[in-house]
Amino acid sequence: MPTLLETLTQHLSGDALAQLSRQLGTDERTTSTAVSAALPAIVGALARNASSPAGATALESALARDHDGSVLDNPTGAIANPQLDVGSGILKHVFGEREGVVAAGVGEVAGLDSAKSGKLLAMLAPLVLGALARKRQSDGLDAGGLAGMLGQERARLNTQSGGALGSLMQLIDRNHDGSVVDDVGGMIGGMFKR
Repeated sequence: MPTLLETLTQHLSGDALAQLSRQLGTDERTTSTAVSAALPAIVGALARNASSPAGATALESALARDHDGSVLDNPTGAIANPQLDVGSGILKHVFGEREGVVAAGVGEVAGLDSAKSGKLLAMLAPLVLGALARKRQSDGLDAGGLAGMLGQERARLNTQSGGALGSLMQLIDRNHDGSVVDDVGGMIGGMFKR
């Protein structure tokens, strides 16, 4: 059975990747690098948020209320007509005040400016929650099950290194716990000192 990140990567190849590139005004290689950094950042932050019972319950409630997974039926269409306000709302819940820092980190890894990487994150966020909603439905996951599954995803992220993911995680996961959220605060100063 594919992991959440594998499922998302499959849905974001081919036409969907080409559409993302058109939306961002970049080539597919750059877009692919950015996606490879952005998805783990979002999933890692979701895992961190769901690691507390209250966070897991809030995520499960949001999935039950607002996400049925149908966005994955036509990811190219969802990317062609992005609901950036929905994506931005999701990112505010996932990253909080550190959203801009995460966007800057994704941009640095992929060679994009922060505006483009921020737009990419906003386009990807509903797809990530759509994939989570599908997983919740297909596996019959409650809040605890979601937290466990996301914890396993985060553990896999911890073991991965190299490429865009390794660079981003080194950049913003300074304590190597798989969470970008608790580490990005110190990143701001480091970025401006380069």
